[in-house]
Amino acid sequence: MTVTKLWGGRFSSQTDSLAAQLNASIAFDWRLASYDIHASSAWAEELAEIGILTAEEHEKIQIGLEQIMVEVEKGTFRLQSDDEDVHTAIERRLFELIGDPAGKLHTGRSRNDQVMTDFLLWLRDAADEVDASIQNLQAALIYRAEADLGVIVSGYTHLQRAQPILLSHWWLSHFHPLYRDRQHLAFILEQANQMPLGSSALAGCPYPINRFRLAQKLGFAAPSPNSLDAVSNRDAAASFLFFASLLTIHLSRLAESLILYSTSEFGFIELPDAYTTGSSIMPQKKNPDMLELTRAKAGSTIGLLTGFLGVLKNLPSAYDKDLQEDKPAVFSAFDILTVLLPVMTGILQNLKVHSQRAAASIDATMLATEIADFLVLQGLPFRKAHRLVGELVRECLDQGISLVQVSSSRLAEIHPQLPGTISALLDPRNAIERRSQFGGTSTDSVKIQIQQAREFLVRRT
Repeated sequence: MTVTKLWGGRFSSQTDSLAAQLNASIAFDWRLASYDIHASSAWAEELAEIGILTAEEHEKIQIGLEQIMVEVEKGTFRLQSDDEDVHTAIERRLFELIGDPAGKLHTGRSRNDQVMTDFLLWLRDAADEVDASIQNLQAALIYRAEADLGVIVSGYTHLQRAQPILLSHWWLSHFHPLYRDRQHLAFILEQANQMPLGSSALAGCPYPINRFRLAQKLGFAAPSPNSLDAVSNRDAAASFLFFASLLTIHLSRLAESLILYSTSEFGFIELPDAYTTGSSIMPQKKNPDMLELTRAKAGSTIGLLTGFLGVLKNLPSAYDKDLQEDKPAVFSAFDILTVLLPVMTGILQNLKVHSQRAAASIDATMLATEIADFLVLQGLPFRKAHRLVGELVRECLDQGISLVQVSSSRLAEIHPQLPGTISALLDPRNAIERRSQFGGTSTDSVKIQIQQAREFLVRRT
């Protein structure tokens, strides 16, 4: 039997070739093939339950779908030039294998509910894959925090030296944004847990399909409660693109810091050769290209998100072909993440920390707050203490000396006990260990954070 387009009966002429090219989605939606077959198999079972398919027809359809699944998995399925989309291609192949019974499979469903069901089935697997990759990156951050626990480094605000911190504290500061990303991912899975199948084109299925049983077969929590919403709902797609954008922003911020810290000017870390490149003209160069590309991909995912939101913003209710743009955007974001996350994990696992260079970034001026805090403990209001120490710092800068070189008499003018305590106050290790409150940078606090991170690692919410 010759199979024409699924919708071809109404038309008396062929579609213009360029129009057909614009309309076709087979170039990107083929990755839904196995999910389409799985959903079609469950749909066939329901059609058999209500008597639309005879037992013989049902058996033929299931055998045909199993054969197609084998071809898809082995990569031997042959697409044809007039295959409009993944659904058309699979139905065309089913006709080739079993003949007329294939024409009954589409009874009661539309490509509108079919494609959204396939997409949500794919999205759930994709979310699990991305979540596992994020966990690997989080584990690499925990590894760094444990390995570098004794290393002191400058903390920065406004990209200016601020206060000394443990490098482990800094590593873990990048763990928690990833945890929040995983929480977003869990929310997406909730959005993807209502089954559109059985909504048909927009008004619902006219046949007595048991949608609750069908949802259970396909692993959904429940069928979608409104057929009109179900075929047009792309919230999960938009949410995934937002998630991908925010995740890549978090990766970009980490990448930017690693780029800075690997420069000769900082020298805190050395990037592994396997994740860097050289210069075509300067033999000495070691370029952080992978980190730079990580930084750039944040712009790409943001573009995917804003582009898709622009598609959605003026659509009327129900299905419109504009919604076909969900898959290229989400698939592209997914493909970016499946490369970026393992690369960042590899970089963290293999970079080298130069602890002496990191410690050398600490200067006495960064401990000025310690002097102010000391004065507060002696009874001075913090604002007065802040002003007195600020004046002292300005004097040191004018005289070209460090705080450790200030005379005892000058210190005594500020407070009589200050000369005898200044060396301890200007010890970065002491400053770090003073910050022992929950979430602080002291050794004990960071050890608690490491344990907490390990607990967070095994759960998504």
